[in-house]
Amino acid sequence: MKRHRLLFDQLFIKNLSRQRQLIYMSLPIILYVILFAYVPLWGWTMAFQNFKPAKTFFNQEWAGIRWFVFLFSDKVFLRDVRNTIAMSFINTSLGFITAITFALLLNEIRHVLLKRVVQTISYLPHFLSWVIVTGLVSAMLAVEGGAVNDVFKALGFIKEPILWLSKPQYFWGIIGVTYVWKEVGWNTIIYLAAIAGIDPALYEAAQIDGCSRYQKMWHITLPCIKPTIIILLIMSIGRILDAGFEMQYLLRNGLVMEVSDTIDIYVLLFGLRNSNYSLATAAGMFKNVVNISLIFIANAIARKAGEERLI
Repeated sequence: MKRHRLLFDQLFIKNLSRQRQLIYMSLPIILYVILFAYVPLWGWTMAFQNFKPAKTFFNQEWAGIRWFVFLFSDKVFLRDVRNTIAMSFINTSLGFITAITFALLLNEIRHVLLKRVVQTISYLPHFLSWVIVTGLVSAMLAVEGGAVNDVFKALGFIKEPILWLSKPQYFWGIIGVTYVWKEVGWNTIIYLAAIAGIDPALYEAAQIDGCSRYQKMWHITLPCIKPTIIILLIMSIGRILDAGFEMQYLLRNGLVMEVSDTIDIYVLLFGLRNSNYSLATAAGMFKNVVNISLIFIANAIARKAGEERLI
């Protein structure tokens, strides 16, 4: 046993020495992750304190789980959790469907120049800030001079302009459509990369068997990019409580607050603005713990199903 252990240690040291250049290159990334991802976890202690900025850590008053009890008994917070999950589910569902569909359609374009132009135009909105995007959305949905109202009136769908951003029943749909318009091209890049790695011999064999282009997509392309879809789905499930902040905050108003506010907006309004850092930390801690738990659950389900997994 000791001999095997010694051989393993020698082999491990030999591999480290052989790959020392890669280790040296990885050190900055490791330090970055430790500094910005793990060291700040010390701040989670504020969630269990009545934190006062002027006091040192040892002079803080400990509050136990008081702020977590407050969160789960606060109807506003529970409402914001509902809104966050709903908008995140809409964005994730629409994002997956549109990105996969768009990637499949782009892959069928045989004209290389046209394909590059379409792909470039599709992911350009990703580089626009949410301030610009929400400004465009507000202008498009305006009552006077808004393109959406003008088009719908011209087509006879409506008789009077609709106050789109003042109707709670439309808000989640507007968020979903805006997210798809901004991110669909960028999300497609990963799927196109996965499609590019498919063995062309599979398509040639299908061509010989008389498969149509639709049948090739359904029986070759989709099954081959299935592992990529599963991995991205697991990662998306881990962000279920990250529906966003900028878009909702910039489009919200007093008439749609019941459906527009998310956990991040709650942290800003009731935590940071009121200097209640313990409440803000507790809300953020809850969100991160749930997201991490969902990643492990989704990964376990994928492993049980025999699919690709993240961990």
